[in-house]
Amino acid sequence: MKVTFERVIPNEKSSFRTIHNNSPISEFKWEYHYHPEIELVCVISGNGTRHVGYHKSNYTNGDLVLIGSNIPHSGFGLNSIDPHEEIVLQFKEEILQFPQQEVEARSIKNLLELSKYGIHFHHKVKKVMLPKLKLMLECEGYKRYLLLLEILFELSKCEDYDLLNKEIMPYTIISKNKTRLENIFTYVEHHYDKEIEIEEVARLANLTLPAFCNFFKKATQITFTEFVNRYRINKACLLMAQDKSISECSYHCGFNNVTYFNRMFKKYTGKTPSEFIKNYSHNKVNVDLKVENETKAKVSF
Repeated sequence: MKVTFERVIPNEKSSFRTIHNNSPISEFKWEYHYHPEIELVCVISGNGTRHVGYHKSNYTNGDLVLIGSNIPHSGFGLNSIDPHEEIVLQFKEEILQFPQQEVEARSIKNLLELSKYGIHFHHKVKKVMLPKLKLMLECEGYKRYLLLLEILFELSKCEDYDLLNKEIMPYTIISKNKTRLENIFTYVEHHYDKEIEIEEVARLANLTLPAFCNFFKKATQITFTEFVNRYRINKACLLMAQDKSISECSYHCGFNNVTYFNRMFKKYTGKTPSEFIKNYSHNKVNVDLKVENETKAKVSF
């Protein structure tokens, strides 16, 4: 799993970038990356994985997320299947200059400040905003810029959202430890279906076991064991969405005991595997891989 810096180039004759992705997902690299531009991602339909900062969870029936400047995140086509279609806006905060006396603009500034935590807007918000985002693909020049302001202003007045992270992930944590984290992430990616010895991963990171545990907790805000369990449960959710049985998902994702798998699944998703399968069949599932007893951050604009 690569961790990269992405250089964002605005569209021709525009101060920001508008992207319409509707090609096969095999043509894109859905890597963990960061950039100084703020990003609004609208997945029109379909499912996949959202990975923003410390947060990782699955989405179904599309998604709408605002990601702050330099917050590491993966492309939303991660773990998706075709067809996958999304509209993405990438812009620097400095293109949004408002007079200090412009009271109405304060809500947008608050929105951008909260975007550092990653803002997940509920489905009904996405449904309302989608026509404007599609219109963005047709507009040019000042009309496109004014439409960006309109979209941000409407989102800033919205209360139907969740913050994805409780703490802001500084991009320096990723950039300063890029190679070491890449090696750890890649190891888990390739070995999650087997038993993982933490001592082996510590050696891979060229750290003693205590130093590795401290490093990983500081970099990701969770323990390495927590990270592995979340990764495995995330993979199990995707397998269940493909009609795999509970026992198949358990053993394929590195859990040698179905009872323990059921307990971990309930801990991180809030649902039993059976409840997940039932809800998914009715398109009601939105899996948030959370820490047990963790309170979800919620702030009003």
